Amino acid sequence: MRLDHYMAACLLDPQAGYYGTRDPFGQAGDFITAPEISQLFGEMLGLCLAQAWMDQGAPACFTLAEAGPGRGTLMADILRVAARVPGMLEAADIHLVEASPTLREVQAKTLGHHQVTWCERVEDLPETAPLFFVANEFIDALPIRQFTRTETGWAETQVGAEDETLRAGLSPPTRLALLEPRFALTRPGDIVEICPQAVPVVEAVAARVRHGGMAIFVDYGGWRSLGDTFQALEKHEPVDPFACPGQADLTAHVDFEPLAQAAVAAGLAVSEMTAQGVLLERLGITQRAQALAGKLSDAALEVHIAAHRRLTHPSEMGQLFKALAFVPQGAPMPPGFAPAG
Repeated sequence: MRLDHYMAACLLDPQAGYYGTRDPFGQAGDFITAPEISQLFGEMLGLCLAQAWMDQGAPACFTLAEAGPGRGTLMADILRVAARVPGMLEAADIHLVEASPTLREVQAKTLGHHQVTWCERVEDLPETAPLFFVANEFIDALPIRQFTRTETGWAETQVGAEDETLRAGLSPPTRLALLEPRFALTRPGDIVEICPQAVPVVEAVAARVRHGGMAIFVDYGGWRSLGDTFQALEKHEPVDPFACPGQADLTAHVDFEPLAQAAVAAGLAVSEMTAQGVLLERLGITQRAQALAGKLSDAALEVHIAAHRRLTHPSEMGQLFKALAFVPQGAPMPPGFAPAG
């Protein structure tokens, strides 16, 4: 079967899929995301969303949505910021895009008294109200197709069984229209990955942001996919992605170029792709970290300092993770982001 079909089965199967059967987040899980590392991350994105909301006239009714909300930690931090902005929390119609019943239960506990609407797909979000949207480590979990360039075309990675063991192999090479622009820009042996579901997600978000609002995508990856980035994580360590289907997190680096192209094609203004560390510094994370540090000591202070470094330093998450924003044409670019060239 194709690699994207394998990933979809492992991650999303209702009975045995990875996301539907467990809470994978945090130190006790398989990986940890930025909101779980420190409240600083969610507060900075909350400030960005709040300023964008005010810059667009503080609409009296808007959709505040997150895709792939994990435990609900990021949304809780955003809502804490929104509560300090007059009128913002009251105007927000909160939506979480989450298919896992297990994670929905966790999110409901995290968000406590807030009224939340859950939906399974981005396409299910309200279509008419302005949309202020954030997705952190969402696109990386969407299934990918992977292709190896040959002298004559592209051989696709497929998953099959050999001696009752799952292994990856390659299909016979062929020329593919969707990768034709990449053929002259690559050499035999180069690997290119595409995410079939990523562009439809951006298109659905863009169709709503046209009414007003903004969208922020944060994920690890870069511009124009090149190389094998498919990986599996279990207990925070890399593992064989074919050894135990459904037991490990399967991800790949995000290619931000097609996301930006889809938003531009939808008529929106798009930011430059921005390193996470740069974005957070522009939003004032160090000043906020210093203010919080004054209330801490000993081990708590050490954890706080380490969290700030992990989120921002180029050798940690600061450079590996990137961010992209888009807004309606004519609207101010959200704080921390610069307009694309």
